[in-house]
Amino acid sequence: MSSTVLFLAEDEKAPLPVVPHISEVILGLIAFGILVWVLAKFVTPKFEALYAERTAKIEGGIEKAEQAQVEAEAALQQYKAQLAEARAESARIRDDARAEAEQIKEELRAQAQEESARIVAQGQAQLEAQRAQIVAELRAELGRQAVELASRVVGESLEDEARRRGTVDRFLAELDSVSATVKS
Repeated sequence: MSSTVLFLAEDEKAPLPVVPHISEVILGLIAFGILVWVLAKFVTPKFEALYAERTAKIEGGIEKAEQAQVEAEAALQQYKAQLAEARAESARIRDDARAEAEQIKEELRAQAQEESARIVAQGQAQLEAQRAQIVAELRAELGRQAVELASRVVGESLEDEARRRGTVDRFLAELDSVSATVKS
């Protein structure tokens, strides 16, 4: 035990290994102060500037996104208005086209009726002309045959043109009057 006490007594004069020397503490405090000053002077403003820039970018991005959303909403409304206007325009054009088609159809129908009436009138005129021509030919032929038959019956020549025409015309007039009374 006495050797332990001696050892402890000798140790009291020696500095403790856990407790630093005062010069080291002062030097450490000065170095720490310089480090804090350098950080406060140079590094912290850079971090603050970066933080402020990043915050501004984020807020600007949010504002841009909100503005883009407002613009997109306005563009959507404008698109819907244009689409409604285009639909109304197409309906109007379709209605105009239908009305124009009806008008064209009516015009074509009227033209077809006019053409049909013209063709019918032309056909009737041709029929009347042919009928008149046939009646004239038949009268002449009938006159010749009547004169020939009459000359055979009478026994004399009825070649006198004036007499023959008068006889034929009387005969045909009598036939026309008989046919008119029969039709009535």
